[in-house]
Amino acid sequence: MLEAISSYIHIPFCEHICYYCDFNKVFYEGQPVDEYLEKLDLEMKLWLEKYPQQQTPTIYIGGGTPTSLNDAQLRSLLTSVTKYFDVTTTKEFTVEANPGDLTENKLHIMQEFGVNRLSMGVQTFNDRLLKKIGRKHTVKDVDDTLNFLAKNHFDNVSIDLIYALPGQTQQDFDETLKQALSYDLPHYSMYSLILENKTMFMNWVRKGRLELPSQEEEAGMFALAMDVMRQKGYEQYEVSNFAKPGFQSQHNLVYWNNEYYFGFGAGASGYVDKVRYKNHGPIQHYLNPLRNQQLPILSEETLDQKARMEEEMFLGLRKAQGVSIAHFNEKFGVDFHQIYGSVVENYVSKGLLNQTDNGYIQLTKKGLFLGNEVFEGFLL
Repeated sequence: MLEAISSYIHIPFCEHICYYCDFNKVFYEGQPVDEYLEKLDLEMKLWLEKYPQQQTPTIYIGGGTPTSLNDAQLRSLLTSVTKYFDVTTTKEFTVEANPGDLTENKLHIMQEFGVNRLSMGVQTFNDRLLKKIGRKHTVKDVDDTLNFLAKNHFDNVSIDLIYALPGQTQQDFDETLKQALSYDLPHYSMYSLILENKTMFMNWVRKGRLELPSQEEEAGMFALAMDVMRQKGYEQYEVSNFAKPGFQSQHNLVYWNNEYYFGFGAGASGYVDKVRYKNHGPIQHYLNPLRNQQLPILSEETLDQKARMEEEMFLGLRKAQGVSIAHFNEKFGVDFHQIYGSVVENYVSKGLLNQTDNGYIQLTKKGLFLGNEVFEGFLL
């Protein structure tokens, strides 16, 4: 029996599709939303028959847009979650929300079921850029939503920002950072724009209709974010994430600490009992196996010791704290230095890694900008 497994739950419905997004999502209108929620309930039941457990350290409901569900659907979803998981053991219960979609009723329903954290996709505090990237909300919607949350004493809020947007200057990003920080939130996530296949942005770039900031400009924005956040007392506890003390995202730490989590819903991925799996993405492909009482798994891979050690390194090195040598030795029953000693030595000499006095391997500031290059060095 695995005692502790966290949960990610995917709600693929959106009222609007953004130009850069390649997450598994569909327009809410005309979709079998109620059947999807019923089958999500069944998927949880089938997994928990295989892995009954005592603790669910974190729950994260993402999307898509979970707040695109109506009140009754949101209540139905949270009823399923709390039926199968003992949320009294859950340290962090997060729901993703879109500015403008969140109503007082929905907030109260979430609070009733134990949701204690919201993550909101803001992306930029610039109406011109919001329009350019296909977001349907405005800066005023963000302001209204954050003020409404404060009024309702819901304080554990994180917002996502994206930098290196088309037409975005360093000054634009500086202004976005200042406005974001004026709300004094406990957590901020910042990601550079990544062009993904099958998105409108990728098509436009291929046709020469869209120009993105240069790599130097992108690196400048990342450096600006790190400096500004540090000055304001936020810890960069992971490459893209900044938090006040005690407000690190516990669910994301599950991923970076290479711990187990269920992935429920269309296109969701999970990691349980040394097996990584991915669900079918298209909604009907997800629903069909469940209509026959079968799990909707598209692919699964049992990780051997080598693969698990590699993941431990490239996930763990994303954290500011880095990877504990003692924990690595204990977890895998090996001598870290025998396996990775020469790799670490090489990157320390290049100024990309540090080995701390208390036995952690971590990226240097220079290493943060070249993380992918460093991670590759730990593939055995």
